[in-house]
Amino acid sequence: MFDFESLTTAGFSKDFLWGGATAANQLEGAWNQAGKGPSIADALPGGKQRFAIASQADFAWQIDENKYRYPNHRGIEHYQHYKEDIKLFAEMGFKCYRFSIAWSRIFPQGDETEPNEAGLEFYDHLIDECLKYQIKPVITISHYELPLNLAKKYGGWKNRQLIKFYERFAQVVLERYYQKVHYWMTFNEINSAFHFPVMGQGLVPSNGAQDFTNIVQAWHNQFVASALAVKIGHQLDPDLQIGCMILYATSYAYDADPKNQLANLQQMQDFNFFCADVQVRGEYPASTSRMLRDHQVDPQKLEITAEDLQLLKKYPVDYIGFSYYMSTVTDITHQDAAKSAGNLIGGVSNPFLQTSDWGWQIDPTGLRIALNQLYDRYQKPLFVVENGLGAVDQLTADGQIHDDYRIDYLRQHIQAMAGAVDDGVDLLGYTPWGCIDLVSASTGQMSKRYGFIYVDLDDQGNGSLKRIPKDSFYWYQKVIQSNGSKL
Repeated sequence: MFDFESLTTAGFSKDFLWGGATAANQLEGAWNQAGKGPSIADALPGGKQRFAIASQADFAWQIDENKYRYPNHRGIEHYQHYKEDIKLFAEMGFKCYRFSIAWSRIFPQGDETEPNEAGLEFYDHLIDECLKYQIKPVITISHYELPLNLAKKYGGWKNRQLIKFYERFAQVVLERYYQKVHYWMTFNEINSAFHFPVMGQGLVPSNGAQDFTNIVQAWHNQFVASALAVKIGHQLDPDLQIGCMILYATSYAYDADPKNQLANLQQMQDFNFFCADVQVRGEYPASTSRMLRDHQVDPQKLEITAEDLQLLKKYPVDYIGFSYYMSTVTDITHQDAAKSAGNLIGGVSNPFLQTSDWGWQIDPTGLRIALNQLYDRYQKPLFVVENGLGAVDQLTADGQIHDDYRIDYLRQHIQAMAGAVDDGVDLLGYTPWGCIDLVSASTGQMSKRYGFIYVDLDDQGNGSLKRIPKDSFYWYQKVIQSNGSKL
């Protein structure tokens, strides 16, 4: 029954969490300092072809400094500059800051029994620095930074042994920080493995990425690990908010042809909802059987126990975090339809939308649709934890960065969020991606910039690392001060 007494005036809540988001492997640097081990991000090449290279049959998980450039090694040296960076976030007025804990900074090889104290101390300082400015940490436990040893020795997340390794990691960080950190997420963009399992699951062709059975098994192992993290967190403090995190792309059928409408429905079931269904509802959706058939997966080859399923049902997540950058179009009836080149998740080009410098189609209305679709389906709080525009920023002669294009992008997406809140969506907060320039996950470039803060570093690793607020920095400052009413 609808609760009419809960009706409020339109607008973001007074405790709405405005902030920004980053990931350890893309900004920290210090990849081998203070006991840290290498992660899979350290074994990826830089440049636009990094995913294509990692998809080749002969690609192997290894550190080969002579063959590739490794921008993730350096990031933007946030490890050394975190106090300066957090101070700038505070100047913008951040209410929260979403970041991740580098697994291999805590367990360098991933399979140790005792954590690296020096790694934990770094996050002690980082969290305390946030709290000094009343910035609430929002922590992603695992964000595309699987310890390299777990990919090489164990074959990535398709191996059930990783469940216990992750459980140990989650136990350590949750016990260490639960009294200071209220919001957590278990895995970043867990569903991204549908299209690129290299980042989220540590799977490449040489260790099983081309067999979808391995991807489904890896997902199941991550679902179990996620449920264990929820269990640990709620045992420490029942009020902790522990969420999942998915990559969401609103999807449209190309036209009214029923074939495209059905194909689009199935695309939504598989990509946008499958992982969330398991983590939010605590059980596999009815569409699982069809999805497994479509991808030639024999369920008998999957290792899924009754105890696993009970765990998933007992420990669902508390909220849904998601990234939103683009929408996609499903078309199975026109073989000559132009593909959307920049969309990592595929689809055809939408003639009604503009694209970013990297070919990602810009669709703010799609964010309002996404928020309504997710809230209608799950009735759990939502958190937009990634959204932003990767663009080429030019440092002008006056030493400034005039990024009106980024302001326009963010303004439209905030307006879409406001519309969704007016629609009745329970929205916790907004943390635009790459609030400070960092290494792009998809291309390994610095030149693909998202931040409110410019970092003087180029794709070859040259630059002073000087931090320079962009025009969008001061614009976002006013947005936060006005709680989203002045855009």
